[in-house]
Amino acid sequence: MLLPRRAVWLGAAVFWIAALMVLAQSPDTNLLPLLTVSSPGITNGLRDPLAESNLVMQADTTNAPDAATPAELEKYRGELEQACRLVTTRQFPLAETKLLELLAEKVPDTIRQPALLNLGAAVAAENDLPRAQTIYTQFLDRWPTDVRVPEILLRQGGVFRQMGLDNLALTKFYGVMTAALSLKTDQMDYYRQLVLQAQLEIAETYYQMGRYSDAAEFYSRLLKQPADALNRPLMQFRLVRSLAATAHNEQAVAAAQDFLAHFPDDSEAPETRYYLAQALKAEGQTGEALRQVLAFLQEEKKSAEDHPEVWAYWQQRVGNEIANSLYKEGDYVKALEIYLSLTKLDAAPAWQLPVKYQVGITYEHLLQPEKAVATYNEIVAAESAVGTNATPDLQAVFEMARWRAGFIRWQGKAELATHSLSETVAIDNQSATNSTMP
Repeated sequence: MLLPRRAVWLGAAVFWIAALMVLAQSPDTNLLPLLTVSSPGITNGLRDPLAESNLVMQADTTNAPDAATPAELEKYRGELEQACRLVTTRQFPLAETKLLELLAEKVPDTIRQPALLNLGAAVAAENDLPRAQTIYTQFLDRWPTDVRVPEILLRQGGVFRQMGLDNLALTKFYGVMTAALSLKTDQMDYYRQLVLQAQLEIAETYYQMGRYSDAAEFYSRLLKQPADALNRPLMQFRLVRSLAATAHNEQAVAAAQDFLAHFPDDSEAPETRYYLAQALKAEGQTGEALRQVLAFLQEEKKSAEDHPEVWAYWQQRVGNEIANSLYKEGDYVKALEIYLSLTKLDAAPAWQLPVKYQVGITYEHLLQPEKAVATYNEIVAAESAVGTNATPDLQAVFEMARWRAGFIRWQGKAELATHSLSETVAIDNQSATNSTMP
C-alpha cells in the first residue's frame, strides 16, 4: 500500500480547524477576487474558481486613503475596470499598456493591488514568465498578509511549473496551505477550493516529474474528497497510470475497474483497458486478462465513434502486447485466440498480414502444419493485390510467409521419407532376422 504523507494531511486538518475558528471571529472581512483569467499552469483537474466567477474585479474604495479624493478614486476605478475587461477579452498587450499607465500614477493600494495582479496575469499570458514571477513577488513582498496571498502562491507555482522549475512549483503549492492558516475571512468555500486546487497541483506536478508513487498517493486521497469541482475521470485515469508505472498491480486493477465501471465511454477508457490487462497479467490472472482483452476487442463504445483512431490504436496495442506476451511464455492456445480476434480489427494489409503471419507461426507451435500453411498461403495470395504499394515491412512478411510455407512442405516430405525409410529398414532387419533363424 502507498504510505500517506502524514505531515501534509495533518497540516490540512490543522488549517480547517484554525480557519473555522477565524471564521467565527471575523465575519466582516471581504475578499476581493484576484484575477479575471486563468494564469498558465493552473490545470484541468479542478475548475478554476476565478475563471468561473461572475464578479468583476473592482477596487475596494471603502478603506481608501484620504490622499485620494472621491473623484480621483472614481477615475482610477474606471481605468482599472477598463484594463480588466481587456484582460478578460484576452487583449493582453493593450491591457498591459493600460495597467502600466495606471500604476505609474500615485494610486492608493486598493487600486494598485488589483492592477498589479492583473498585470501579472497579462504578462504570464504573453508567456513572459520570469517577468510575471517578478510582479507576483513584488506583491508578496509589499503585502505579505493580504488575503489573496494563497492564490498568488498558487499562480506562482503554475508559472514555475510552466518554466520547468518543478521543485520551486511544489514549494509554492505547499505554501498555499501554509499561507491559508493565517487568513481571516468569511470566504471559506473559496479557500477550501484553493487548498484542494493546491493539492491537485502537487499531484499533477509529481505526475509530470515522473514521481508516480507520490502522484498516486495524492490522487487516491483527492478522489476521496466529495468536491463536485474535481475532474474525476481525469484524476482516476492518472491514478491508474501512476499505479501501473510503479508496478502496484493489485491497486491498478482495482482503480482501472472502478474507472471503467463509472466512466465506460470516457476518451481514456481504451488506454485504461490496456493498463488493466497488463496489471492482470502481471498479477498472474492470465485467464481474466484474456477475458478482458477479448471483450475489449469485440466491444463498441460511443467513444469509438467520436475518436475511432484512438479506439483502434488501443485495441490493437492491448491485443498485440498481451498476445505476444502469451506467445513468448509458450501459452500458444491463448495467444492464438487473441491473434485471431486481432485479424478482425482492420482489413488493411499493413495490419492484417503481419497478424496473420503470427497466426501461422502459432499454428506451427501447436503442431498444426496444415493450418499454418493455409495461413501463409493467404498471405502470399495477397501479394498481387498489394502490388507495388507494398512497404519494405510487408515485402518482408511476404518473403517469410513464402519461405515458411515451403519449409513446412519440405519438412513434411522429409518426415514422410524418413518414416518410409525407417519402415524399409525395419522390414529389412526383420527379413534378415528371419533368414538367420534355423
